[in-house]
Amino acid sequence: MGTPVRSGALGRSGVEVTELAFGAAGIAGLYRPVSEEQAYAALDTAWDAGIRYFDTAPHYGVGLSERRLGAMLRGRSGYTVSTKVGRLLEPFSGGGDDLDNGFAVPATHRRVWDFSADGVRRGLEESLERLGLDRVDVVYLHDPDDHASEAFGEAYPALERLRSEGVVGAIGAGMNQAEMLTRFVRDTDVDVVLCAGRYTLLDQRALAELLPSAEERGTSVVIGGAFNSGLLADPKPGATYNYASAPQDVLEQALRIKAVAERHGTTLRAAALAFPLAHPAVASVLVGTRSADEVRDAVRQFATAVPADFWQELRETRLLPEEAPVPDPVPDPDPVPVPDPSSVPDPSPAPGTGEEPS
Repeated sequence: MGTPVRSGALGRSGVEVTELAFGAAGIAGLYRPVSEEQAYAALDTAWDAGIRYFDTAPHYGVGLSERRLGAMLRGRSGYTVSTKVGRLLEPFSGGGDDLDNGFAVPATHRRVWDFSADGVRRGLEESLERLGLDRVDVVYLHDPDDHASEAFGEAYPALERLRSEGVVGAIGAGMNQAEMLTRFVRDTDVDVVLCAGRYTLLDQRALAELLPSAEERGTSVVIGGAFNSGLLADPKPGATYNYASAPQDVLEQALRIKAVAERHGTTLRAAALAFPLAHPAVASVLVGTRSADEVRDAVRQFATAVPADFWQELRETRLLPEEAPVPDPVPDPDPVPVPDPSSVPDPSPAPGTGEEPS
């Protein structure tokens, strides 16, 4: 494929990420099994397309995502890896599967919340072992929603120490909300935050405080969940929005945006990927994929031009707020038929950190 993907640095860290990133929850059996062959084909296809930023976490498939990603990267160079801390994996002998946590893998371990300083170090050490690496580029505090006191008081200072020791290149937090991430940006020295599902064509709540604060502080933002867990990939009855069945009014809004895209000769998926990167604080968009076909589709949509008149119509019809930045103008082509979504691989649900369950 060989499609080049631009890259840039995270905050002041010097760690570089490609604008399109690979979210590695899907290759760990998110919602349904994924074979090793299928997982490695997805990763290799992303590499061949020029993607060099890969995001994972212990939570994804109780370590399977980290193991598979590490095996693919072995012997390669020039990539950026982020993983997460806050959930430790402890051996579990009860048997069964991990579907209660969203992953179609054997329940070999159980997750234990731990945002203590010792927990952060232990979690990172175990992640490095699974990845087969001696360091990672980025470490996020993973979903500290209900652990604010420990996260700010113990976990964040531990990350600062790891960064000063050179064990990691950049530090931050990853969440499915914007409010606590804004606090991280304002009250700490994080390099980056990962905001999932809160800066999309359907949900712009990060625009109120998080993104302006990040731009002011020189903190980078990585956007996950650009498809809002599936609805913006293929809006239809039964599609998921924020990991649940989409409410009727939200489904209708997604269908209206899709119709505007088709009138302007583009696709809803292309617009959903293009929109977040128009904000100057956003460095990368994570897309969760589980197969080579889904990677190829994501890359193709990412490279698809979204004409200026599309964004103008969204604003005029109040489907997008006037204050939301939009991509630089491209010529508006003559409307052309858009392929039936059923003719391309369905990327829903294909969550990576972009679409991952909390």
